[in-house]
Amino acid sequence: MSPPPNRQYDKRSGGSLVALYLLLLSLLLNTTHLFAEELDSYRLAADDIISITVFDEPDLSLSKVRIATNGTISMPLIGQINVTGLTAVEVEAAASALLADGYLKKPEVTVSIIEYRLFYITGEVKKPGGYSYRDGLTVHKAVSLAGGFSERANQEKISITHDGSTKVVNRVKLTDRIRPGDVITIKESFF
Repeated sequence: MSPPPNRQYDKRSGGSLVALYLLLLSLLLNTTHLFAEELDSYRLAADDIISITVFDEPDLSLSKVRIATNGTISMPLIGQINVTGLTAVEVEAAASALLADGYLKKPEVTVSIIEYRLFYITGEVKKPGGYSYRDGLTVHKAVSLAGGFSERANQEKISITHDGSTKVVNRVKLTDRIRPGDVITIKESFF
């Protein structure tokens, strides 16, 4: 005796649901992976706070140092290092090379980003200003940090200017991710 037609339909739709689930999971993981890569290639700039650890050399390590407006940090023995535009890995290599030049035999340096520079939100929000960046921050979450939209806000007219760029990105969605140093502008609704 063959199974009723509805039972065959359920098996096929179950397989379709599994395929759809796997596709969505793949897209989610790919998006997360791309954003993780973006943070790994994050370029340091003024106002980022970093930690520099020199293995077995606590006197040469820095627990929290804010990158100066001229893009430098100061380390014991080696002095000023320009770190603007470098990744954490590139700063590790630069500090290791400078320490190996007459100070330590095989320095092991680790650089961690403790706090990203602020992002800014302006326009039609209740509390415009600069806010601490957090991993995974979206425009919607940024608006929430700024107290929410004002009564006059046009939630569909949002723009972002990325740090170090003069290009304004329009047609921004609430789900778009932002980066440290970004300036988000919420436009006013005219009706």
